[in-house]
Amino acid sequence: MPLVRRVPKLKGFTPPSRRVHGAINVGRLNELEGDEFSAEDLHDAGVVRKRDKLIKVLGNGEIDRPITVRVHAVSETARNKIEAAGGTIELLDERTGEVKKTARKGK
Repeated sequence: MPLVRRVPKLKGFTPPSRRVHGAINVGRLNELEGDEFSAEDLHDAGVVRKRDKLIKVLGNGEIDRPITVRVHAVSETARNKIEAAGGTIELLDERTGEVKKTARKGK
């Protein structure tokens, strides 16, 4: 039998430097108690899985109080909703886990 038929066929391609973010919605943050949320706090509360090392806040839901969020990524709608409520967002560096000192894009 030819070698091409004996070798298993792999479906698709997964890049070796793939980054997978655990997602949490703004509405879920509004349900949690507290004013400040870090990546460790969200893991400890059980709203994000432990295996998700990187966390991204998405814009589904509403928020009615000012909060401070320290995560790795934020969608534009989530950023607008949190800032409209009077809250702040601090982006964390993916490698070191420390707060980035870069300014927001486009502003």
